[in-house]
Amino acid sequence: MAPLVGIEEAARQAAEWRSRGRRVVLANGCFDLLHVGHVRYLSAARGLGDALVVGLNSDASVRRLKGPGRPVMPADERAELIGALASVDLVVVFDDDSAEALIARLRPDVHAKGTDYTEESVPERAAVLAAGGRVAIAGDPKSHATRDLIAAIMARFGAGPP
Repeated sequence: MAPLVGIEEAARQAAEWRSRGRRVVLANGCFDLLHVGHVRYLSAARGLGDALVVGLNSDASVRRLKGPGRPVMPADERAELIGALASVDLVVVFDDDSAEALIARLRPDVHAKGTDYTEESVPERAAVLAAGGRVAIAGDPKSHATRDLIAAIMARFGAGPP
């Protein structure tokens, strides 16, 4: 299982990997209700390098980005699930709404985003380039989303207890 570490420890580990010639990949997201799209994205991201760090939005950040009622699962549980994936080497929780500060601190060789982006539309693109990295798109076509999974559960089971 990949450990959950703080930002300073993640930066130290990324620097150590780079010093040994390993290519560090950073992927980030909310990962609220883990689904197959997440697994495929992270697996493809890992294929872009030698070590995969996953930046996980904090609970407060998810609330700001996704709205009331989110996240469904708290950050420590989301981190445990993400860390259990074979493709993930390290998990770090960050509180910003964007991964720009995390990118500046970790200086990944590659910043992987899902297929709902293009290399040009990645919001953190300038931060990645400034840190000396490159942007890459990873995963299968965006046909899975947590909001769709929540909607399917609500449609099937309603708002009452299961």
